[in-house]
Amino acid sequence: MISSGPIEDRLAIRELVDSYNDAVMRFDGDAWAANWRDDATWHLPGAGPISGKSNFFPMWKQAMSGFEFVGFFASAGPIVVDGNKAHGTWYQQEFLHQKDGVKRNVTGRYEDDYVKVDGRWYFQQRVYTVLNAS
Repeated sequence: MISSGPIEDRLAIRELVDSYNDAVMRFDGDAWAANWRDDATWHLPGAGPISGKSNFFPMWKQAMSGFEFVGFFASAGPIVVDGNKAHGTWYQQEFLHQKDGVKRNVTGRYEDDYVKVDGRWYFQQRVYTVLNAS
């Protein structure tokens, strides 16, 4: 078994990632932002760590404005739950169709830290690494 901790928490974390990906595919910024803690940190290639949802949410909106279509699909690696904290690994497949006609495929990995607050899981930190891009 690659994952550990209560199955209910692991399922809730999977649903968190599903919610994130659904929001990306629908270009729904409010739904995307609702998955993060306000003091979260997002690590992006070339940008480094950006702390605070109020700092990285505008970047997300700006980046998304350049796409006409985004396919965003995750495959789970291990999810390890320890009380109200957890860590998970996700392999992400992205199909990006830019408004200028350029199409890209990106495979990446997220290393996530989660926190459970008032019975709900949130992203506390996401570290994204590009594994392959074409």
